Amino acid sequence: MRNVINLNQDWRFVREDAGLPAQLPRDWERVDLPHTWNAVDGHDGNGGYYRGKCWYAKSFETPRQPLAGGRVFVEVLAAGQQTFVYVNGRETAYHEGGYSIFRADITDLCKEDGENLLAVACSNENKSSVYPQAADFTFYGGLYRGVNLISVPEAHFDLEYYGGPGLQVTPRPCEDGGAVFELVSWVKGADENFTVLYSVQNEDGEEVASAVRPADQTKVSVYVPDAERWNIDDPCLYTVTATLQRRNEAYDEISVRAGVRSFSCDPEKGFCINGVWTPLRGVSRHQDRLYRGNALTREEHYEDAWIIKELGANTIRLAHYQHSQDFYDACDDLGFVVWAEIPFISVMNADPAAHENCISQMKELIIQNYNHPSICFWGVSNEILIGGISDRLVENHRELNALCKELDPTRLTTIAHVSMTPIDGPMHGLTDVESYNHYFGWYGGKMEDNGPWLDHFHQAHPEICLGLSEYGCEGIVTYHGPNPACKDYSEEYQALYHEHMAKVLDERPWIWSSHVWNMFDFGCAARNEGGVAGRNNKGLVTMDRRTKKDSYYVYQAYWSREPMIHLCGRRYAQRAGETTRIKVYSNQPSVTLYVNGKAAGVQNGSKVFTFEAALEEGFNRITAVAGDLKDSMTLEKVDKEPSIYVLPEVNERAEGVANWFKLAGDLDLKAPMEFPEGRYSVRDTMEEISRSPEAMEVVATAVKLATNMKVAPGEGMWDMMKSMSPEKMCKMAGSMMPEGFVESLNAKLTRIEKK
Repeated sequence: MRNVINLNQDWRFVREDAGLPAQLPRDWERVDLPHTWNAVDGHDGNGGYYRGKCWYAKSFETPRQPLAGGRVFVEVLAAGQQTFVYVNGRETAYHEGGYSIFRADITDLCKEDGENLLAVACSNENKSSVYPQAADFTFYGGLYRGVNLISVPEAHFDLEYYGGPGLQVTPRPCEDGGAVFELVSWVKGADENFTVLYSVQNEDGEEVASAVRPADQTKVSVYVPDAERWNIDDPCLYTVTATLQRRNEAYDEISVRAGVRSFSCDPEKGFCINGVWTPLRGVSRHQDRLYRGNALTREEHYEDAWIIKELGANTIRLAHYQHSQDFYDACDDLGFVVWAEIPFISVMNADPAAHENCISQMKELIIQNYNHPSICFWGVSNEILIGGISDRLVENHRELNALCKELDPTRLTTIAHVSMTPIDGPMHGLTDVESYNHYFGWYGGKMEDNGPWLDHFHQAHPEICLGLSEYGCEGIVTYHGPNPACKDYSEEYQALYHEHMAKVLDERPWIWSSHVWNMFDFGCAARNEGGVAGRNNKGLVTMDRRTKKDSYYVYQAYWSREPMIHLCGRRYAQRAGETTRIKVYSNQPSVTLYVNGKAAGVQNGSKVFTFEAALEEGFNRITAVAGDLKDSMTLEKVDKEPSIYVLPEVNERAEGVANWFKLAGDLDLKAPMEFPEGRYSVRDTMEEISRSPEAMEVVATAVKLATNMKVAPGEGMWDMMKSMSPEKMCKMAGSMMPEGFVESLNAKLTRIEKK
């Protein structure tokens, strides 16, 4: 029988390209898996992180099989991003892609007696043929999901087909309440003496269907009467087991879980599961944690899922790559509808090998995860037009969509458009459903632009099922104030933004899905804004999972069925002024506020309750009551609020814009823009402008003022931005740009001769 041996303990590791070791190195660092060498520098804010080749080594004994001819495989659950595997000095596998399972048959390289040396070289260096190439997150390196040995008899279920389980289950619900389970397995090394025994068990472990097939013709359908449905509220799971049998002996056995459900999308009605129209409202998730990077345990993956469940969300977009099997299992268990995708993101590389890598990663994603009932959507790309559009890019998308349909006709395909993707153009109609990433109210425009934009697209394309795949803004729990504003990074503005967005989505059930960006703050070594470097701080929860920001409770009020109440602003603990605004989030119809035990007001309403309260000198006890629910906090009345509540850059930025116009001198900012030959302009790409230090300094200053982001060649998110022009970037910023800003920038650039 199959024997899976966990190899996660007691590895040797060196953070350099030390070369292939001839024996187990005693001077390398001892580590256990999962492990990443970027656990700290991947988000500690020091301006970069180590991207190179590192080595792991471990000794192991060859597993013994009771039968002759058995095979031994090494299984790598994921390794970032390119990986070489060696056994006893000989290369046995090379894999490109940092997020999927891969295996290699190492039988012939193992010793009959004594210790074997397993050496693994991982690299997270940039390679033109491997995605992701440029993206707003850290590309962690290492053996961050663990390694197994798998010992099987000569006859066994296939372990080598794109890392899949060797068993595929397709449950199809029937009108009579039952379900047909279409089963197929793949067998290697078996002859006519072998059969495959299938068993379907319910959640109580009772067999409800079975079948037997010859080992060379394994496909079969079985009927399960009165089949319970997998759904969001009651995610019923069946266990399907395939046993490779030779007469009275079981040679190999594999089990997967599956769920019976039907789903669809409609442009006017949104998402439907098992015949019930159910708007999908949830979050996106990255897989890293503070000072652990992406090397998470199964328990930590499940903890993330439970935090999202407590929010009341019913869907998760797993951005921007294949996640751990542990997390897909958690989504199956807890009833989340999942959007799973590959890291075809931001910029398409023209290297034909890069497209082959997209195809390979899509095959791995679908084949390895086909049986998870939580997954309903395969995502083909994210914000890919940041790098520009071409006929080849459009055709690559058609090929990826066709591949998804070939491998899995049961699920829908989707795409996440960057905000500037034109409403009309060749990128539409490529997938079954579509979504946009919009940041109106943060990177451009006003939060109030979101609803009208969605309505306009819906009117222009009534045939397209439209979703909102990303939206959000930074929230740092240090910053506070009575008048929150865009780009102040305050917890209050983030909460205000999400109050608006939750209402926008609640009023539009035809939006088939929405996903907050992001559930958790996450590592992005290239970022440096809001006074916090190395991270993207748009999470509803901090990266260490210790603090749920006020914005978390906005969605809990809208989405959770459990009674809840939350007093906002507890970290805005010292307040000046005769009165202060106090907000309460609750899914109850009425809230009463008490200040120092005295009733300060009663509000009847929905979700967001706002009070103006007078504080007494010193400390004040604030209590909110809704029925049996209570929440309390302490506020101190002060003469002057702490300076730490305001990010210094907020005032500097406002002053900087004013100074920008002073420096523009006597320019006519309303005159038509000109683009003289041989001189720079806002229509040149950032890469072209970077050839002139003078022009680059002008543009870098403008970008910092407009977006509060630093841009410099080779630094930060340069790979994402270098193909964009300042004109395009200013259009993305929309109404956040002061009148005349683009014109003045262009006028400054046209004074500089091209090199």
